[in-house]
Amino acid sequence: MTKRNPLASEKWQPYRHAMPKESPPELVIPSVIPSDERVWVPLEENVWFRPLCLSAAQGYWMNLLRVRKAGVLSRHRHPQPVHGYVLKGRWRYLEHDWVAEEGGYVYEAPGETHTLVVDPDVEEMITLFQVNGAMIYCDPDGNSTGFDDVFTRIAKCREHYAAVGLGEDYVEQFIR
Repeated sequence: MTKRNPLASEKWQPYRHAMPKESPPELVIPSVIPSDERVWVPLEENVWFRPLCLSAAQGYWMNLLRVRKAGVLSRHRHPQPVHGYVLKGRWRYLEHDWVAEEGGYVYEAPGETHTLVVDPDVEEMITLFQVNGAMIYCDPDGNSTGFDDVFTRIAKCREHYAAVGLGEDYVEQFIR
């Protein structure tokens, strides 16, 4: 009796046809937390984001948010859902009694307004966020004070990468 090689099965064969020419290339980032500090784009003192995917075509962005030192980051609302996964540290919203901790997942419902806080005993917080649509910044009464969307994030990356010597085109690798 001959043994059949399980790898010879069709299920182990790659797709034999070309990918659609309109499909953008996949995006693979081998080291999500970069060794080069210049990849982190500053938002405010002790707060940075690291772009992973900036989907201009779909209007969302994936990024790491990193906070070093305690503080209130921003009060904002989203017109679309946001997903978060805490990689390091913890954070919370002033409007809720739960805490997002390392290893935890957070779903933020469209329309909710919340104020992100990192407490004084947290040395560093890093969270992976997928933000769909926009972040609309507001005062305690809900009056708009500004916004961020994928296009403002791309612009911030271009400006920062040009300033730190990576070149403004460095951001192109993340745009889909």
